[in-house]
Amino acid sequence: MIVNKAPETSSFDVVSPYQGDPFVGHLSTPITTSNLTKAYLGLLPAYKSGLSPLLRGINIGFVHGYFLLGPFVKLGPLRDSQVANFVGFVSTLSLIIILTTCLLIYGYVTFSESKKENITFIDFLSSTGWRQFTSGFIVGGFGGSSIAYILLKFIN
Repeated sequence: MIVNKAPETSSFDVVSPYQGDPFVGHLSTPITTSNLTKAYLGLLPAYKSGLSPLLRGINIGFVHGYFLLGPFVKLGPLRDSQVANFVGFVSTLSLIIILTTCLLIYGYVTFSESKKENITFIDFLSSTGWRQFTSGFIVGGFGGSSIAYILLKFIN
């Protein structure tokens, strides 16, 4: 008599539960568990060691402000007019203000003063660190969009 056995799981599965535990809620893939991905994420300003929360915010805000100007200038409704650069600049500043407001709301809800401050390896994950990060984000966002606007103004 032939009995059908359940197929054994292959050791060559591309996607598997993280560290073999299916209850973690995370899947282990070649991308999420590669050393290249871990090294890249370690170089991002949010995880780089030795930066204060203010400098993290300035770094992240500068990059966002610098790269948000392009879509507003090239894809905005006034893209073919002479004021496209200025309108894109004002739109970028407005979006930076909206993003900063969202960061403030998130920090207020997540890191309220009534909760005990947990010291973590990421120093901006506390109420004071998040306020410094948010302050740096708006300063960096305004600076990045201003530099991008000046470059567009004088290079064109």
